[in-house]
Amino acid sequence: MRYRLGVDVGGTFTDVLLIDEDSGTSFRAKTPSTPQDQSVGVLTGIEKVCAAAVTSLDSIEQVLHGTTVATNAILEGKGARVGLVTTAGFRQVLQIARSFVPGGLAGWIIWPKPEPLAPLEHTVEAVERIGADGEVIVPLDEDDIRAKLRKLRDDGIQALAIALINSYVDGRHEERVAAIAAEELPGVPISVSSRVLPELREYERTITTVANGYVQPQVTTYLENLLNKIDKKLYILRSDGGLASAAAAAANPVSLLLSGPAGGVTGAVWAADQAGYTDLLTFDMGGTSTDVALVEKGLPRVGRETRVGDLTVRSASVDVRTVGAGGGSIAHVPELTKALRVGPQSAGAAPGPAAYGAGGLDPTVTDANVVLGYLPTELAGGEISLDRAAARTAVQRVADAMGLPSAEAAAAGIVDIVNENMFGALRLVSVQQGYDPRDFALVAFGGAGPLHANALGKLTGAWPVIIPPSPGVLCAYGDATTSLRDEAARTYIRRFSELSDDELRGIFEDLAESASATVEAEGVARADQTITYQVDIRYHGQGFEITVPAQVKDFDGAGAGLAALGAAFDAEHERLFSFLLKNEHELVSIRAAVSGPRPFVQATTLPEGGTDATDAVRTTTDVYVDGATVSATVYDRAKLRAGNVVTGPAIVTEMDSTTLVLPGHAATVHPSGSLLIRPVGN
Repeated sequence: MRYRLGVDVGGTFTDVLLIDEDSGTSFRAKTPSTPQDQSVGVLTGIEKVCAAAVTSLDSIEQVLHGTTVATNAILEGKGARVGLVTTAGFRQVLQIARSFVPGGLAGWIIWPKPEPLAPLEHTVEAVERIGADGEVIVPLDEDDIRAKLRKLRDDGIQALAIALINSYVDGRHEERVAAIAAEELPGVPISVSSRVLPELREYERTITTVANGYVQPQVTTYLENLLNKIDKKLYILRSDGGLASAAAAAANPVSLLLSGPAGGVTGAVWAADQAGYTDLLTFDMGGTSTDVALVEKGLPRVGRETRVGDLTVRSASVDVRTVGAGGGSIAHVPELTKALRVGPQSAGAAPGPAAYGAGGLDPTVTDANVVLGYLPTELAGGEISLDRAAARTAVQRVADAMGLPSAEAAAAGIVDIVNENMFGALRLVSVQQGYDPRDFALVAFGGAGPLHANALGKLTGAWPVIIPPSPGVLCAYGDATTSLRDEAARTYIRRFSELSDDELRGIFEDLAESASATVEAEGVARADQTITYQVDIRYHGQGFEITVPAQVKDFDGAGAGLAALGAAFDAEHERLFSFLLKNEHELVSIRAAVSGPRPFVQATTLPEGGTDATDAVRTTTDVYVDGATVSATVYDRAKLRAGNVVTGPAIVTEMDSTTLVLPGHAATVHPSGSLLIRPVGN
């Protein structure tokens, strides 16, 4: 048998999914993450899942991995010491930035501006200049830059970023500086902006290239260690939801900053499609954070910016918003305000919530769910046993600090607050983008997502709430079922009156050929490739642009293609801002993305069982809901059949997650295995 393996490393758990490539049968495993060395948790998970499938590592042909190594390097400030080469006169490009200050009025007074990833003392200027038309204005002074690179070498830089003005038009000077740097700084990884991001805007191109260099040594070391231990063909999930080979990922690690969340969105799209839904909000709640995204007509929204902490880079990514709200989020009551707060601090995998019995003392969201009776006594298939007494002791501290009558009241408050935090994130991807969440289904997954899904359905009005099979390992499922992808881009600033359909079609074809060759080199035949196109358009005179899809078939030489792009831009502009301008349309950038086919996975088909779910009942338990203790029925999800109806209050348990069905709601089992939760009567 031949297997492919999906691996997702989260802040608390590492999820592994093994898929038989011939039959599509899958096996799953969940194990605590090992932050000190993520590869340890990955290997433990691989051993567990191979044992479950009665196979060995030798039978695995491909490993598909969503990793947070690049993300953590940014968040923890533990990246490389980066040197930067800029054009003379642009040495302060990172310090000037875009003069944007987050927060409300007077935020600039108290906002601590983050330090640039490449400090000024490690930034040198190259005597050179290329014009916006690609003409060389000042030739490169090679002797001067060689001497400056030697100084950077003596300063002990660990990575080098090269970002010269207008290099997106012509990168010849950057390439020459890179060649000299390879001689003067042997062994130091070099990031070149005309390769990393061949698009206009010097600050965005520079910060993206510097970020690439900042995370590159850590990502490269991690991938090399993992390859040495598993000795398999390794692919890494990119932020935009596609796969890249380990070598391509190591060369362009800035494209991995949202690698982990992208896998969950991919898995959610597949699960929702099996249940018959293509418009959905995804809600991935893990142990450390919650990631949300919007999917329209089966396609996740892909943005041109990636945000991690205080850093924003110009790199394609699924439009995922993250909040510090997870099962391990710590509840606390500040002495000054006496107002309950939850997160963003997390107990993580070590020591974890107090209920884990591993030394954690702080009250967390998991502890609150234990106190409320929502969680069973064991998690991760019995690997983690919950200490209810320790959870109650931790949560009681919150009750005492706030003068509440019981630990249950404090636990309910913790859950309410974390739900509101996650509701705020869902509004960011829906209401603030011009979408009504009531027009979408809500797909909940992650180890903690199904516990809070019903409550988020009530807050958003998004029905049904869909709980996929094995929701705790859905991110790994997305990793294992993602296709190879590559993208080529070009900045080409022209007003529509200066363009023709034939000219634009030629550029599309050139870019598609470049990306297609990369995917073909990874073993995907041209006949199996799918090509999509995007363009960035603005009104002439505007300082920002909107990305819209393009159809090459429309470019027939008669102007229909440009007309279609203009109409698509106007429709999106009006949806986002509720007005249009009479200014001429202007093209800014063009992109072609090439994807391979998605691998075959056997879809679940449950046998019909009628509405009566009695055969799946395990026991009953007391839960605290709406200020009172009530009796809830506990179901074994493995015994549920298609058509079964689980009426709340109820708890549905499985190996990797627990689902809570609130009073006044019912979950219907879809033949695909998903639970569809709706208010009773809807």
